[in-house]
Amino acid sequence: KKDIPVANFIMHEIHCSRNIEVCRYCSELIPKSEMKNHIESEHVQVTCKCSMKIEKCLLKDHEVSACPLRPAVCQYCDIQLTFNKLQDHEVYCGARTERCGGCDRNIMVKDLKEHPRVCG
Repeated sequence: KKDIPVANFIMHEIHCSRNIEVCRYCSELIPKSEMKNHIESEHVQVTCKCSMKIEKCLLKDHEVSACPLRPAVCQYCDIQLTFNKLQDHEVYCGARTERCGGCDRNIMVKDLKEHPRVCG
């Protein structure tokens, strides 16, 4: 999968066919002597803390961007909780009220950013 000089092509092709294998899972070129280790370390099925079964090589991306148990921070109170609980928490948390120092009215936390425009 790389450009090589024409003069070296036959020797290169012989070397590759003897020593290199294409991984059937990820299509990477792996030395034949390391293929078993590659498959066991990268493509073995593991279970995430959310109970989803996934290839080990994909686990980190899953934990960061797709896992429902990944950490998430509330936009209103900065508390950290799991992503699957964030929406319900933010609905509750954003509905809390705080007193505005300008107009002395109780304003919902979710509206505090926009309130100064209408507060006067």
